[in-house]
Amino acid sequence: MAPPMYSRSSEPVRFERDCAAVLVPQGEAVTLPAGSVGYITQALGGSFTVFVEGNLFRIAGRDADAIGKEPPEPLELAEDASDEAVEKLVWQQLRTCFDPEIPINVVDLGLVYSVEIDHREDDASQRVVRVEMTLTAPGCGMGDVLVADVRDKLELIPTVAEADVELVFDPPWNRTMMSEAARLETGMF
Repeated sequence: MAPPMYSRSSEPVRFERDCAAVLVPQGEAVTLPAGSVGYITQALGGSFTVFVEGNLFRIAGRDADAIGKEPPEPLELAEDASDEAVEKLVWQQLRTCFDPEIPINVVDLGLVYSVEIDHREDDASQRVVRVEMTLTAPGCGMGDVLVADVRDKLELIPTVAEADVELVFDPPWNRTMMSEAARLETGMF
């Protein structure tokens, strides 16, 4: 069974093996040792934010087994899928990317400015996805982690050989870029 796409629980966990993690909000890569104990504070889009010894850490979905969870199911796409079908799956994947501190996906936060899909010149059956996105704050320590999460999740899509994710800061992000649902969720009207 796949992990829940959305949860705000405080489920206790014990790390069953050493696990790669990212310190939030600094964005620093660390390893949490087997036997560490903590709580899942957020389980969104297949990744987890855990509270361990006074710090928050992001655990990628591929490492879900370290905390007793199932990794996300592989994506499926028809062999003859159109660019439109791939773009639909791209937007679906983008909606599984979350800042570890904010329970709203990058699309509804208004962080994704553009998506382009092209075919590789050397192999037309393979696609390249180009994304321009921003951050809620230019100095966010999780920027590289979010970019990597977007890239990794887009490259899980069958036929996507490469995802080129570029951080841009023009125009600067502001709360009016959020979806209405996201503004209601955060109280930012």
